[in-house]
Amino acid sequence: MNTFLLTERPIQPSQNPLPSVAGSTSKMAHIRQWLSRFRIRLFNWEYWPFTVVYIPVFVYYLYLAAKARSLFFFSASNPAIESGGLLGESKIDILDLISDQFKPKTLFFRQFVSINQILNRMVLAGFWFPIIAKPNQGERGWRVEKLHNEDELTEYLLTNHMDLIVQEYVDESIELGVFYYRMPGEKTGTISSIVQKEFLSITGDGQSTMLQLISQSDRAMLQLSALIERYGDHLNDVLDRKQVVQLMPIGNHCRGTKFLNANHLITPELVAVFDQISLSIDGFYYGRYDLRCRSIEDLYQGKHISILELNGAGAEPAHIYHPGFSLWQGWRILLQHWHILYTISRENHRRGVPYMTRQEALTIYRRIQTYSKPTPTL
Repeated sequence: MNTFLLTERPIQPSQNPLPSVAGSTSKMAHIRQWLSRFRIRLFNWEYWPFTVVYIPVFVYYLYLAAKARSLFFFSASNPAIESGGLLGESKIDILDLISDQFKPKTLFFRQFVSINQILNRMVLAGFWFPIIAKPNQGERGWRVEKLHNEDELTEYLLTNHMDLIVQEYVDESIELGVFYYRMPGEKTGTISSIVQKEFLSITGDGQSTMLQLISQSDRAMLQLSALIERYGDHLNDVLDRKQVVQLMPIGNHCRGTKFLNANHLITPELVAVFDQISLSIDGFYYGRYDLRCRSIEDLYQGKHISILELNGAGAEPAHIYHPGFSLWQGWRILLQHWHILYTISRENHRRGVPYMTRQEALTIYRRIQTYSKPTPTL
Protein backbone atom coordinates (compact mmCIF):
# COMPACT_ATOMS: atom_id res chain seq x y z
CA MET A 1 0.00 0.00 0.00
CA ASN A 2 1.36 3.39 -1.00
CA THR A 3 1.31 5.77 1.97
CA PHE A 4 1.90 9.43 1.25
CA LEU A 5 2.16 12.41 3.56
CA LEU A 6 0.98 15.52 1.75
CA THR A 7 2.41 17.63 4.54
CA GLU A 8 5.84 16.86 3.09
CA ARG A 9 5.00 19.47 0.44
CA PRO A 10 5.62 23.14 1.30
CA ILE A 11 2.55 24.67 2.91
CA GLN A 12 1.80 28.28 2.12
CA PRO A 13 -1.00 29.46 4.42
CA SER A 14 -0.94 32.93 2.91
CA GLN A 15 -2.38 31.64 -0.34
CA ASN A 16 -6.13 31.69 -0.80
CA PRO A 17 -7.11 28.03 -0.12
CA LEU A 18 -9.23 26.27 -2.71
CA PRO A 19 -10.17 29.34 -4.73
CA SER A 20 -11.92 27.29 -7.38
CA VAL A 21 -13.88 25.23 -4.86
CA ALA A 22 -14.68 28.07 -2.47
CA GLY A 23 -15.71 30.37 -5.31
CA SER A 24 -18.23 27.92 -6.68
CA THR A 25 -19.72 26.81 -3.37
CA SER A 26 -23.19 28.19 -2.85
CA LYS A 27 -24.61 29.49 0.38
CA MET A 28 -26.94 26.49 0.45
CA ALA A 29 -23.98 24.13 0.18
CA HIS A 30 -22.38 25.81 3.20
CA ILE A 31 -25.62 25.32 5.13
CA ARG A 32 -25.73 21.63 4.17
CA GLN A 33 -22.13 21.21 5.32
CA TRP A 34 -22.93 22.88 8.64
CA LEU A 35 -25.99 20.67 9.13
CA SER A 36 -23.95 17.59 8.27
CA ARG A 37 -21.28 18.46 10.83
CA PHE A 38 -23.96 19.25 13.43
CA ARG A 39 -25.60 15.85 12.84
CA ILE A 40 -22.26 14.07 13.20
CA ARG A 41 -21.54 15.77 16.51
CA LEU A 42 -25.07 15.35 17.84
CA PHE A 43 -25.17 11.56 17.43
CA ASN A 44 -21.56 10.85 18.44
CA TRP A 45 -20.83 12.06 21.96
CA GLU A 46 -17.05 11.75 21.44
CA TYR A 47 -17.33 15.04 19.51
CA TRP A 48 -19.38 16.87 22.15
CA PRO A 49 -17.81 19.93 23.81
CA PHE A 50 -15.60 19.17 26.78
CA THR A 51 -17.79 21.30 29.06
CA VAL A 52 -20.87 19.25 28.21
CA VAL A 53 -19.27 15.82 28.64
CA TYR A 54 -17.75 16.83 31.97
CA ILE A 55 -20.91 18.13 33.68
CA PRO A 56 -21.34 15.04 35.93
CA VAL A 57 -17.58 14.92 36.51
CA PHE A 58 -17.58 18.53 37.70
CA VAL A 59 -20.41 17.80 40.13
CA TYR A 60 -18.47 14.82 41.49
CA TYR A 61 -15.32 16.95 41.72
CA LEU A 62 -17.17 19.45 43.93
CA TYR A 63 -18.24 16.58 46.19
CA LEU A 64 -14.65 15.32 46.45
CA ALA A 65 -13.38 18.86 47.07
CA ALA A 66 -15.83 19.24 49.94
CA LYS A 67 -14.58 15.96 51.43
CA ALA A 68 -10.95 17.08 51.09
CA ARG A 69 -11.82 20.61 52.27
CA SER A 70 -9.88 22.04 49.34
CA LEU A 71 -10.87 22.97 45.80
CA PHE A 72 -7.30 22.17 44.81
CA PHE A 73 -6.88 18.73 46.38
CA PHE A 74 -5.73 17.35 42.99
CA SER A 75 -2.51 19.37 43.28
CA ALA A 76 -1.15 16.83 45.78
CA SER A 77 -1.54 13.91 43.36
CA ASN A 78 1.86 14.48 41.70
CA PRO A 79 4.11 16.53 44.01
CA ALA A 80 6.79 16.74 41.29
CA ILE A 81 4.42 18.54 38.88
CA GLU A 82 3.00 22.03 39.33
CA SER A 83 -0.70 21.82 40.34
CA GLY A 84 -0.37 18.04 40.05
CA GLY A 85 -0.62 18.46 36.30
CA LEU A 86 -4.10 19.96 35.99
CA LEU A 87 -3.44 23.67 35.52
CA GLY A 88 -0.66 25.44 33.61
CA GLU A 89 2.06 22.86 34.16
CA SER A 90 5.33 23.14 32.21
CA LYS A 91 5.80 20.35 29.68
CA ILE A 92 9.58 20.66 29.69
CA ASP A 93 9.72 20.42 33.50
CA ILE A 94 7.80 17.15 33.28
CA LEU A 95 9.87 15.78 30.40
CA ASP A 96 13.03 16.57 32.35
CA LEU A 97 11.85 14.10 34.99
CA ILE A 98 11.89 11.23 32.49
CA SER A 99 15.02 9.25 31.67
CA ASP A 100 16.61 10.12 28.32
CA GLN A 101 16.30 6.42 27.50
CA PHE A 102 12.54 6.79 27.10
CA LYS A 103 12.07 10.13 25.30
CA PRO A 104 13.06 11.75 22.00
CA LYS A 105 15.72 14.43 21.80
CA THR A 106 14.04 17.54 23.16
CA LEU A 107 15.07 21.21 23.23
CA PHE A 108 13.54 24.09 25.16
CA PHE A 109 13.56 27.74 24.09
CA ARG A 110 12.33 30.91 25.74
CA GLN A 111 9.88 33.07 23.81
CA PHE A 112 11.09 35.22 20.89
CA VAL A 113 13.91 32.80 20.08
CA SER A 114 15.50 33.24 16.65
CA ILE A 115 15.40 30.54 14.01
CA ASN A 116 19.21 30.44 13.91
CA GLN A 117 19.35 29.67 17.62
CA ILE A 118 16.98 26.76 17.11
CA LEU A 119 18.82 25.42 14.07
CA ASN A 120 22.21 25.62 15.79
CA ARG A 121 21.00 23.73 18.83
CA MET A 122 19.31 21.10 16.65
CA VAL A 123 22.65 20.47 14.95
CA LEU A 124 24.44 20.22 18.29
CA ALA A 125 21.78 17.83 19.61
CA GLY A 126 22.09 15.63 16.54
CA PHE A 127 18.71 15.85 14.83
CA TRP A 128 17.14 17.72 11.92
CA PHE A 129 13.82 18.13 10.16
CA PRO A 130 11.10 17.01 10.40
CA ILE A 131 10.51 18.20 13.94
CA ILE A 132 7.60 18.63 16.35
CA ALA A 133 7.13 22.15 17.70
CA LYS A 134 4.76 22.92 20.56
CA PRO A 135 4.22 25.49 23.30
CA ASN A 136 5.63 24.67 26.71
CA GLN A 137 2.15 25.15 28.14
CA GLY A 138 -1.17 24.14 26.62
CA GLU A 139 -3.33 21.10 26.15
CA ARG A 140 -5.37 19.06 23.65
CA GLY A 141 -2.86 19.55 20.85
CA TRP A 142 -2.98 23.35 21.03
CA ARG A 143 -0.49 24.77 18.48
CA VAL A 144 1.37 21.46 18.14
CA GLU A 145 2.75 21.15 14.61
CA LYS A 146 4.97 18.89 12.58
CA LEU A 147 7.41 21.10 10.65
CA HIS A 148 9.38 19.87 7.66
CA ASN A 149 11.82 22.66 6.80
CA GLU A 150 13.21 26.06 7.79
CA ASP A 151 10.43 27.96 5.98
CA GLU A 152 7.71 26.22 7.99
CA LEU A 153 9.64 26.83 11.22
CA THR A 154 9.97 30.52 10.33
CA GLU A 155 6.22 30.75 9.69
CA TYR A 156 5.51 28.98 12.99
CA LEU A 157 7.71 31.39 14.96
CA LEU A 158 5.97 34.41 13.45
CA THR A 159 2.68 33.46 15.11
CA ASN A 160 3.86 31.67 18.26
CA HIS A 161 5.54 34.00 20.74
CA MET A 162 5.82 31.79 23.80
CA ASP A 163 8.20 29.36 25.44
CA LEU A 164 8.74 26.61 22.92
CA ILE A 165 9.62 22.91 22.85
CA VAL A 166 11.25 21.37 19.78
CA GLN A 167 11.45 17.58 19.55
CA GLU A 168 12.92 15.27 16.98
CA TYR A 169 10.13 13.60 15.02
CA VAL A 170 9.69 9.99 16.11
CA ASP A 171 8.91 8.01 12.98
CA GLU A 172 7.48 4.92 14.65
CA SER A 173 4.23 3.37 13.45
CA ILE A 174 2.43 2.90 16.78
CA GLU A 175 1.21 5.77 18.98
CA LEU A 176 -0.40 5.00 22.33
CA GLY A 177 -1.72 6.72 25.41
CA VAL A 178 -1.00 4.62 28.51
CA PHE A 179 -2.78 5.64 31.72
CA TYR A 180 -0.86 4.64 34.84
CA TYR A 181 -1.38 5.24 38.55
CA ARG A 182 0.23 4.03 41.75
CA MET A 183 -0.61 4.56 45.40
CA PRO A 184 2.05 6.42 47.42
CA GLY A 185 4.40 4.02 49.18
CA GLU A 186 3.67 1.13 46.80
CA LYS A 187 6.12 -0.31 44.25
CA THR A 188 3.59 -1.68 41.80
CA GLY A 189 1.03 0.41 39.98
CA THR A 190 -1.91 -0.13 37.65
CA ILE A 191 -2.44 0.50 33.95
CA SER A 192 -6.12 1.37 33.74
CA SER A 193 -6.36 2.48 30.12
CA ILE A 194 -4.55 2.17 26.81
CA VAL A 195 -5.67 4.06 23.74
CA GLN A 196 -4.21 3.40 20.31
CA LYS A 197 -4.28 6.35 17.94
CA GLU A 198 -5.31 6.02 14.30
CA PHE A 199 -4.32 9.15 12.44
CA LEU A 200 -6.81 10.92 10.19
CA SER A 201 -6.29 9.65 6.66
CA ILE A 202 -8.02 8.99 3.34
CA THR A 203 -7.47 6.32 0.67
CA GLY A 204 -7.60 7.13 -3.02
CA ASP A 205 -9.76 5.34 -5.59
CA GLY A 206 -8.12 6.72 -8.73
CA GLN A 207 -11.09 8.98 -9.52
CA SER A 208 -12.03 11.15 -6.53
CA THR A 209 -10.29 14.31 -5.39
CA MET A 210 -9.04 14.69 -1.86
CA LEU A 211 -11.97 16.99 -1.11
CA GLN A 212 -14.46 14.40 -2.35
CA LEU A 213 -12.83 11.68 -0.26
CA ILE A 214 -12.88 13.93 2.79
CA SER A 215 -16.61 14.55 2.29
CA GLN A 216 -17.17 10.77 2.56
CA SER A 217 -15.62 10.61 6.05
CA ASP A 218 -17.50 11.98 9.06
CA ARG A 219 -14.29 12.38 11.03
CA ALA A 220 -12.56 14.24 8.20
CA MET A 221 -15.58 16.46 7.55
CA LEU A 222 -15.33 17.82 11.09
CA GLN A 223 -11.80 18.96 10.21
CA LEU A 224 -12.76 20.49 6.86
CA SER A 225 -11.89 24.11 7.72
CA ALA A 226 -8.47 23.13 9.07
CA LEU A 227 -7.82 20.88 6.07
CA ILE A 228 -8.68 23.65 3.60
CA GLU A 229 -6.26 25.95 5.40
CA ARG A 230 -3.55 23.29 5.51
CA TYR A 231 -3.75 21.92 1.96
CA GLY A 232 -5.35 24.65 -0.15
CA ASP A 233 -5.46 23.74 -3.84
CA HIS A 234 -4.01 20.28 -3.15
CA LEU A 235 -7.52 19.25 -2.11
CA ASN A 236 -8.34 19.21 -5.84
CA ASP A 237 -5.71 16.50 -6.43
CA VAL A 238 -6.96 13.07 -7.52
CA LEU A 239 -5.34 10.28 -5.52
CA ASP A 240 -4.17 7.06 -7.10
CA ARG A 241 -6.04 3.88 -6.26
CA LYS A 242 -5.08 2.62 -2.78
CA GLN A 243 -2.90 5.70 -2.19
CA VAL A 244 -3.15 6.60 1.50
CA VAL A 245 -2.76 10.22 2.60
CA GLN A 246 -2.31 11.02 6.27
CA LEU A 247 -4.19 14.30 6.62
CA MET A 248 -3.05 15.28 10.10
CA PRO A 249 0.38 14.42 11.54
CA ILE A 250 -0.58 15.09 15.18
CA GLY A 251 -2.23 12.31 17.21
CA ASN A 252 -4.83 14.40 18.98
CA HIS A 253 -8.56 13.73 19.11
CA CYS A 254 -9.45 17.33 18.28
CA ARG A 255 -7.28 16.98 15.14
CA GLY A 256 -9.38 14.08 13.87
CA THR A 257 -7.35 11.19 15.27
CA LYS A 258 -9.45 8.11 16.01
CA PHE A 259 -8.98 6.83 19.56
CA LEU A 260 -9.23 3.04 19.77
CA ASN A 261 -9.71 0.99 22.93
CA ALA A 262 -6.49 -1.03 23.33
CA ASN A 263 -7.01 -2.27 26.88
CA HIS A 264 -6.44 -5.81 25.63
CA LEU A 265 -2.73 -4.91 25.61
CA ILE A 266 -2.64 -4.59 29.42
CA THR A 267 -0.56 -7.38 30.95
CA PRO A 268 1.53 -7.81 34.12
CA GLU A 269 4.64 -7.55 31.91
CA LEU A 270 3.52 -4.17 30.60
CA VAL A 271 2.72 -2.93 34.11
CA ALA A 272 6.28 -3.90 35.11
CA VAL A 273 7.67 -1.79 32.25
CA PHE A 274 5.76 1.28 33.39
CA ASP A 275 6.57 0.60 37.03
CA GLN A 276 10.23 0.84 36.01
CA ILE A 277 9.67 4.10 34.13
CA SER A 278 7.43 5.65 36.79
CA LEU A 279 9.40 4.69 39.90
CA SER A 280 12.35 6.66 38.52
CA ILE A 281 10.16 9.81 38.48
CA ASP A 282 10.16 10.96 42.08
CA GLY A 283 6.78 12.50 42.90
CA PHE A 284 4.71 11.04 40.04
CA TYR A 285 1.69 8.83 40.83
CA TYR A 286 -1.13 9.53 38.38
CA GLY A 287 -1.25 10.35 34.68
CA ARG A 288 -1.03 9.29 31.06
CA TYR A 289 2.06 8.64 28.98
CA ASP A 290 1.67 9.64 25.32
CA LEU A 291 4.26 7.67 23.40
CA ARG A 292 5.37 6.09 20.17
CA CYS A 293 6.92 2.66 19.86
CA ARG A 294 8.24 0.40 17.12
CA SER A 295 6.12 -2.65 17.90
CA ILE A 296 3.94 -4.14 20.63
CA GLU A 297 6.64 -6.74 21.24
CA ASP A 298 9.18 -3.97 21.89
CA LEU A 299 6.66 -2.20 24.15
CA TYR A 300 6.39 -5.27 26.39
CA GLN A 301 10.19 -5.40 26.62
CA GLY A 302 10.55 -1.67 27.29
CA LYS A 303 12.49 -1.15 24.05
CA HIS A 304 12.25 1.62 21.45
CA ILE A 305 9.75 3.60 23.54
CA SER A 306 9.64 7.36 22.98
CA ILE A 307 7.52 9.28 25.49
CA LEU A 308 6.31 12.44 23.77
CA GLU A 309 4.46 13.84 26.79
CA LEU A 310 3.45 12.89 30.30
CA ASN A 311 0.13 14.35 31.46
CA GLY A 312 -0.71 14.46 35.15
CA ALA A 313 -3.94 15.10 37.04
CA GLY A 314 -5.66 16.54 33.96
CA ALA A 315 -5.15 13.36 31.93
CA GLU A 316 -8.03 11.23 30.72
CA PRO A 317 -8.37 7.46 30.23
CA ALA A 318 -8.73 8.21 26.53
CA HIS A 319 -9.98 4.78 25.43
CA ILE A 320 -13.47 6.03 26.35
CA TYR A 321 -13.48 7.96 23.05
CA HIS A 322 -13.47 4.73 21.05
CA PRO A 323 -16.22 5.12 18.40
CA GLY A 324 -19.48 3.70 19.73
CA PHE A 325 -18.30 3.60 23.34
CA SER A 326 -21.24 4.15 25.70
CA LEU A 327 -21.52 7.62 27.21
CA TRP A 328 -22.75 6.11 30.48
CA GLN A 329 -19.75 3.81 30.60
CA GLY A 330 -17.47 6.75 29.77
CA TRP A 331 -18.90 8.72 32.67
CA ARG A 332 -18.47 5.74 35.00
CA ILE A 333 -14.80 5.39 34.04
CA LEU A 334 -14.13 9.13 34.40
CA LEU A 335 -15.71 9.17 37.87
CA GLN A 336 -13.68 6.10 38.87
CA HIS A 337 -10.48 7.87 37.87
CA TRP A 338 -11.42 11.02 39.76
CA HIS A 339 -11.97 8.88 42.85
CA ILE A 340 -8.50 7.39 42.34
CA LEU A 341 -7.07 10.89 41.90
CA TYR A 342 -8.76 11.95 45.15
CA THR A 343 -7.46 8.90 47.02
CA ILE A 344 -3.87 9.42 45.88
CA SER A 345 -4.04 13.15 46.64
CA ARG A 346 -5.42 12.58 50.13
CA GLU A 347 -2.73 10.02 50.91
CA ASN A 348 0.04 12.33 49.71
CA HIS A 349 -1.50 15.15 51.76
CA ARG A 350 -1.52 12.91 54.81
CA ARG A 351 2.19 12.32 54.17
CA GLY A 352 2.87 16.05 54.23
CA VAL A 353 2.26 17.28 50.66
CA PRO A 354 0.39 20.61 50.86
CA TYR A 355 -2.56 21.48 48.67
CA MET A 356 -2.15 24.37 46.28
CA THR A 357 -3.35 27.63 47.79
CA ARG A 358 -5.91 29.96 46.26
CA GLN A 359 -3.19 32.53 45.57
CA GLU A 360 -1.05 29.95 43.78
CA ALA A 361 -4.05 28.89 41.68
CA LEU A 362 -4.79 32.53 40.81
CA THR A 363 -1.19 33.06 39.70
CA ILE A 364 -1.38 30.04 37.42
CA TYR A 365 -4.74 31.18 36.03
CA ARG A 366 -3.34 34.62 35.15
CA ARG A 367 -0.40 32.96 33.41
CA ILE A 368 -2.76 30.75 31.41
CA GLN A 369 -4.76 33.80 30.34
CA THR A 370 -1.56 35.44 29.14
CA TYR A 371 -0.41 32.64 26.86
CA SER A 372 -3.95 31.80 25.69
CA LYS A 373 -4.42 35.26 24.14
CA PRO A 374 -3.76 35.56 20.38
CA THR A 375 -0.19 36.61 19.78
CA PRO A 376 0.46 39.51 17.42
CA THR A 377 2.59 38.92 14.34
CA LEU A 378 5.95 40.68 14.07
